[in-house]
Amino acid sequence: MRSQPKLLIIETHPVQYHAPVYSALEQRFGIPVTVIYGSDFSVAGYQDKEFKTFFAWDTDLLAGYEAVFLSRAGQGGAASWENITAGGLGKTLDGILHRSKDAVVLLPGYSGAFYRSAWYHLWKRKNALLFRAETTDHARARSRLKSWLRDRALERLYARCAKVLYIGRHSYDHLTRLGCSPGKLIFSPYCVDTAPFECDEDARGRWRSRTRQELGIAEEDVVLLFSGKLSPRKAPDLILEAVKLLPENQRRSCWVLFMGEGELRDQLQAISQTGPPVRVRILGFQKQKNLSPYFHASDLFLLPSLHSETWGLVVNEALHHGVPCVVSEAVGAAPDLIHASTGAVCLAGSRESLADAIGRMLPLVKLSSTRKACREAVAAYGIEDAARGIATAFHSVLDGCYADRLAPAQPDWGI
Repeated sequence: MRSQPKLLIIETHPVQYHAPVYSALEQRFGIPVTVIYGSDFSVAGYQDKEFKTFFAWDTDLLAGYEAVFLSRAGQGGAASWENITAGGLGKTLDGILHRSKDAVVLLPGYSGAFYRSAWYHLWKRKNALLFRAETTDHARARSRLKSWLRDRALERLYARCAKVLYIGRHSYDHLTRLGCSPGKLIFSPYCVDTAPFECDEDARGRWRSRTRQELGIAEEDVVLLFSGKLSPRKAPDLILEAVKLLPENQRRSCWVLFMGEGELRDQLQAISQTGPPVRVRILGFQKQKNLSPYFHASDLFLLPSLHSETWGLVVNEALHHGVPCVVSEAVGAAPDLIHASTGAVCLAGSRESLADAIGRMLPLVKLSSTRKACREAVAAYGIEDAARGIATAFHSVLDGCYADRLAPAQPDWGI
């Protein structure tokens, strides 16, 4: 009896935004999933260079699917993303594909030695390849020569794939620009797992006043939240500079919460104390299960990144909690999730533009209709939606008619 075709995924390490999707593919869509990981450092715990802290994810990243590791941090294997190698990948692939000759293979990246090795091992095999990654043209400036070389290489990679999955509008634009036809593309949105959160209005009622009291913040005050690495590319310091530009009555009503760690921590504290002063709380790094109280205590989320923000999944987290967002034009999620009812987009690196966006949003931040619009905007960017897109691609290379019944709807971008 012929075994059921398998989905084989090759990835550097367990990622908290990917693993729940892989579990959903097997548990909800009945697709046998095996993931070959280069290392288990994200499960074992590691030192993050930008967060400047040691942590391990507080959710189970290995449940619901089969995981195979090429190395383990506790046994001398790679202890960070930068150190992961593809040693043993060819032999592991040979073993799995010998048992599952018609396996469909999914690759979630192309950059770095690990993924280059994966592409090399798979290039001449007959297995159908799927690709889903943070593909975009907007996140990083490149020279004309580097852009040309990148385009030519990616055209070849995408041509080798049976199906390519796009995570949002910027991804779709990039892929179509490099020759992927609409029939080759399937929507598989970028998403966060909301299982560790308490996102609804009942949770807001439980957590908002309690958390504000613990922080010494009055109910009538406006709380602006930043969550992420306190690093220059995220520009958290720009938030304080923008708040200083607000009219005095608005500035005096504001608190800024910084949830995260990084090299700018001390600088943020110093900037907040220079005139005019801004009231600040630096909360440090918080695990996923501790985030909801702070989101519910907040009125507006800010992500003024300067570059390299291919998506910005913390925007998804904020919107799931009903918190509107002001993001810079460098944030990849902006065209998908931010519109007049859910937030505003400002110029990257401009404190004046950020201050203007904050000022425009302040009349809307405490409205229940705004919270409703935020949750509705992100509703189609969930774990099951992402898994459905991959399941569609998987079945389309095996049985095209099945894909028509399963395919997720593309967002209304006016395309």
